[in-house]
Amino acid sequence: MSKEPCGDCLIFVYMFKINTPPSLRFNHFFIFLFTISISCSLTSCFTWAARAENKLPAETALHKEYNYKGKIIIIGAGASGLAAAKVLEQNNIDYLILEATNRYGGRLKKDTTLADFPIDLGAEWLHSAPITLNKLKGKQGDEIDEELISYHLKSTATWDGKKYKVSPDWRNDFMYNFLPESKFKTSTWYDFVNKNIAYSVKHKIKFNSAVSEINYSGDEVVVKTTNGETYKADRVLVTVSLGVLKSNMISFIPKIDEEKKEAIEAISFQRGFKVVMKFAKKFYPDAINCKVANGEKVFYDMAFKKNTQFNILGFLCKGPEVNKYYDLSSEQDIILSLLEDLDQMFDGQATESYSGEFILENWGQYEFTQGTWTMAMQENKGRLKALAQPLNRKVYFAGEIYDPYKQMGVPGAILSGYHTIDYLLTDK
Repeated sequence: MSKEPCGDCLIFVYMFKINTPPSLRFNHFFIFLFTISISCSLTSCFTWAARAENKLPAETALHKEYNYKGKIIIIGAGASGLAAAKVLEQNNIDYLILEATNRYGGRLKKDTTLADFPIDLGAEWLHSAPITLNKLKGKQGDEIDEELISYHLKSTATWDGKKYKVSPDWRNDFMYNFLPESKFKTSTWYDFVNKNIAYSVKHKIKFNSAVSEINYSGDEVVVKTTNGETYKADRVLVTVSLGVLKSNMISFIPKIDEEKKEAIEAISFQRGFKVVMKFAKKFYPDAINCKVANGEKVFYDMAFKKNTQFNILGFLCKGPEVNKYYDLSSEQDIILSLLEDLDQMFDGQATESYSGEFILENWGQYEFTQGTWTMAMQENKGRLKALAQPLNRKVYFAGEIYDPYKQMGVPGAILSGYHTIDYLLTDK
C-alpha cells in the first residue's frame, strides 16, 4: 500500500476544516472517512502538518558540517532564507542575503501597539506537532521551551451572508482531534524566528535590494538588482514567494524550462489579507467560518486563551472573495464592510463597541509577496517536483511550497531552507 497521502482526500479534508460546510456536508464527510478507511488506514493518509510528526527529519543541516568553498547568494530574508543562512553562518561559508524590503521576516510580522500581548500580523498557527519547534532550532530532546496554547475552539459558528448558525460542540472537538493546532501564548512566530534563526545572520542582509535578473549562463551566477547593483556567486538560493515568481519580476538567463514555468503558473497562490480590529467587548465566538466558494473567509478571536482583557478580533480572507474588498476605495471602507457583516450577525454590536483601531496586512497586493500561503498537499506531485528542480546546479529554490516533510506554514518554510541548503552544498 502506498504511504503517500491521497491528494483528493487531502483537499477534501482541508476544505472541510477551514470552510465548515453545511450540516449535510458533515454527514457526507463521515461517510467519506468510513469509505477511505476501508482502502487505507489513517496512518498512511492525511500525513501532513500535525499528522506528519514521523516525517520530521532525525537531524537537519544544523547538525552537519560542510566544507563548501564557494560563495552563496540567498535571495529573500524570509523564514526559509534565514534558515539556510544560519547553516552557512555555522560553517563559515561566504554568503550574502539580498532582501527586497527594508526588514527581514517576509510575511512574519508582529504588532505590540494594539493590545497588551504581541499580535502575529503574519503566520499565527503552529499546524505541526509542538516538538517540531525543537527541530527548527536544532535542539535535542522532547521538551520544548515555548509556552503554547492548544487551539481547541469551544464556541464557533458559520455565516453564509444571511444566516448565522452556532456549531455543535462535537464538531469543534472533531476539528481539534483530527488536526490539532497550537499558538504561541506570549510571543509570536516572528519572535521565534528572530530569536532562534535571524539573530545570527541579520548582519549579512543587504536590504532594499530587489533582484531583477539572475544570469546563470556562465561559470558564476550574476545577480542584478533594481537599483543597479551587481553581485556574483557560485550558487544562488531563491526563496522569494511563489507570487513573485508568478509575476516574472525576476528574469532568468537562460529562461527557465517549460516544465518549471508551467508548475509556477499552475500551483495555487491566492491573494488575500488579514485584518486586526479592537473592540470594547467580546460579542463574538471563538471563530466564525464564512461560506465561500473557493478560498477562506473567517473571523476569529485573536485573544483566544491569551492572558488579556483586550478584545481583539481577527479576519482572514483569501481567494476570489478578496476582490470585493479590493474593489473598495480604501482600507477604511474594508473595515466598514466587515463591521456591516458583523452587525448583521450580532444586531449592531460590532459598530457599537468598535474602538476605531485596526491593522490591515495586505499580502495579496504587496509587491514582494503577491499572495498568502501555499498548500502543497493540494498540488500535483509532478508539478512540485518540477518546481523544486535547480537550474544547472547553480540556482536552487526553497520556501514553504518546497517542504519535503509536509509540515505546512513556517515550519515547512524553515525545514525547506535547511533541506535545500544541504542539497546545494552537497550537489555534485
